[in-house]
Amino acid sequence: MGKRVGVFDSGAGGLTVVKSIMEHNLFEELIYYGDTARVPYGPKDPATITRYALEALEFFKNFEIDLLITACNSVSAHALPELRKSADFPVYGVIEPGVMALKSASIPLESQILVLGTKATIKSGRYQREIEALGYKNIEALSPSLFVPLVEEGIFEGEILQKVLEHYLKDVKRPDAVILGCTHFPLIAKAIGDYFENAALLIHSGEAMADYLQKHGYGPKDGQKCDLKIFASENPEGLKAVAKKWL
Repeated sequence: MGKRVGVFDSGAGGLTVVKSIMEHNLFEELIYYGDTARVPYGPKDPATITRYALEALEFFKNFEIDLLITACNSVSAHALPELRKSADFPVYGVIEPGVMALKSASIPLESQILVLGTKATIKSGRYQREIEALGYKNIEALSPSLFVPLVEEGIFEGEILQKVLEHYLKDVKRPDAVILGCTHFPLIAKAIGDYFENAALLIHSGEAMADYLQKHGYGPKDGQKCDLKIFASENPEGLKAVAKKWL
């Protein structure tokens, strides 16, 4: 079940979800679409994000996919109901898997939880409400907007990244868990973990999604080889080059 799967993100970040899905050997074929002409989605308003997501859905209707994964947290925060209404296959977002990964970690309810995401994701309050529903009260949510362009530029370490981390995180109470609520952020997860002296559990959308899919009956299958096809709204060769480096 679910042999051909679509994965959608505003840019290259969703490749972190693709990597986890491929490592867990869940599907035979992945169709990845990055809306690189309009990345990032995070600063955009909910109506625009929803419109872009529905346009991406039209793209995937060319491929007879079995399910769609919206690897973009901003889309998952704002556009899932409309996507599900318009699709004739299951559509999964990354927010619920991330919250479920926190629940599975079984850390104490008095723990300090930090959510990092785009402005659109944080402003939606989706993570905060769902984490509160688990019983956690000490939740801080931040939108470090410069993280996405740094990742898109391939800056995963070094002085510039350290200064940006300091800018956003210097006043943050040391967390017990950090939800990386943007699929770009796992690429700088090591730097984020090092900043907090590895005191925090880091929850990664890709791994959370792979676990979530397995709990919903998808894969893994022994001996199965996953074929990946990559498409983009602008400069697909550039996105393929990024994929070759990251994957």
